[in-house]
Amino acid sequence: MNNRIEKRLEELKQKGEKAFITYTTAGLPNMEKTAMIIKAQESTDIIELGIPFSDPIADGPVIQQASYEAIKAGASIKKTFELMKRLREEGVEKPIVFMLYYNTISGFGIEKFVNECHVSGVDGLIVPDLPLEEQEALKEALKGDDRTILIELVSPVSKERIPKILSDARGFVYCVSSMGVTGQSADFHREVIDYLSTVKKESKIPVMMGFGIREAKDVEPMKNIIDGAIVGSHFIKIMKESDYDVNAIKNYTDTFKKELNS
Repeated sequence: MNNRIEKRLEELKQKGEKAFITYTTAGLPNMEKTAMIIKAQESTDIIELGIPFSDPIADGPVIQQASYEAIKAGASIKKTFELMKRLREEGVEKPIVFMLYYNTISGFGIEKFVNECHVSGVDGLIVPDLPLEEQEALKEALKGDDRTILIELVSPVSKERIPKILSDARGFVYCVSSMGVTGQSADFHREVIDYLSTVKKESKIPVMMGFGIREAKDVEPMKNIIDGAIVGSHFIKIMKESDYDVNAIKNYTDTFKKELNS
């Protein structure tokens, strides 16, 4: 097993632990601070690094704004690859996944992009606007080298396509939940639980839940089904409110991981 994501998830499985995954935008507020944010997260199991894009269709207002600010500050895919190389040279072994739009990959050149991922130590890719039927070119370029894997997304509307999407999925499956904010009705939770149960039944790999999660207690009703939780917008809010304070980042990630596994 040459992939950091799969290694880490196997370790967690052996320990009976749930995975905690965070999302941060590359270059927010700048590349130097992004490196600091990554290093501060000792308790986080996997880090999603969002590549800023001008039209982030799958993202809500918080991440859209983060993307806009990062681009304004000079962030780019080239600079993010440079950051990755530096982190790996400095001994950062944390699994890191790029979350990005397909335009960025095709604009860079698929083969060239995949090669840069291998060289700089990118462990996985999440491409929200690349449906299963259009993944062939990227999968072909990734084939034969386990260092970088493609992470599949499913949503409540995937339904009958779930078995097909997950048939040869790697790493973990990213479940987009429509959970929204906390404190919604039990009926709503019921729908999410049914959907997650369907995914869990079909999946040979760990199932992660994302979108709308703020605290570990938000996933309490789903804890017996999922293998981990992903926090994005709320994590960015916490960083911004604390002016990217290392202690605030560390405190939040330590607390979430601890509560998720208590």
